[in-house]
Amino acid sequence: MNEHIHAHEHPESDRVRGGGFTLWFTGLSGSGKSTIAHLVGPELDRRGCIVEYLDGDTVRTHLSKGLGFSKEDRDTNIERIGWVASRLTRQGGAVVCAAISPYAETRAKARAMVEQFGPFVEVYVKASVDECARRDVNGLYAKAFAGEIKGFTGVDDPYEEPTSPELVVDTETLTEEEAAALVLAKLEELGLVPAEVAA
Repeated sequence: MNEHIHAHEHPESDRVRGGGFTLWFTGLSGSGKSTIAHLVGPELDRRGCIVEYLDGDTVRTHLSKGLGFSKEDRDTNIERIGWVASRLTRQGGAVVCAAISPYAETRAKARAMVEQFGPFVEVYVKASVDECARRDVNGLYAKAFAGEIKGFTGVDDPYEEPTSPELVVDTETLTEEEAAALVLAKLEELGLVPAEVAA
C-alpha cells in the first residue's frame, strides 16, 4: 500500500525539507468535521504553518464536478482529494481535509499517497446517525430516512468506521472547541506543530 509511485521523488528528503503533513477529518455528514477543521486551521496558521483546506463539498464543486454519489464516484472524489493533499504535503503545506470518506480502502489509498511525502493524521469525528440527523438543518437525513434520497451515508449506504485513526473525537461528548484543542494537542505530540507558548 505504501509503495512509492515515483522512485525519483525521494520522499525522505522531501519530508525533511518541507515538513508538510495532512490532517484528514472523516465522519458522518453533520458530525462536525468542517467546523472543527476551520477552528484548527487558523491556529495552525498562527503557529507558522502554510494551511490549505480541502473540504469534500468544495472539492466536488471544483475538482470533482460531474461526479455522482455511487461508490465509484465517491472513491474517485476521495482519491482526488488524497492526490492533491499529497502534492501540497510535498510542498510543505499543512493540509486540512474534511470529507465523509466513508470507505476504509479509499482512505487507505489517500494515506498511502500522502505518506510518500509526509505524515497523514486521521481524525475520526464520531457522532451517531441519530445525533447527526438531529443537527441536520437541511433535512437531508429526514429525506434519506423517508427514502427520498438514496445512497445516503449512514442511512442506506455504509460508513466504515476507522479502526486505527491517530485520534477519535466524539462530538456528542465534546464541544467543537474541545475537539479542536485535542487535535492540536495530537499534532504537538506528533511533533508536527510547535507547542503553544504562554504569553
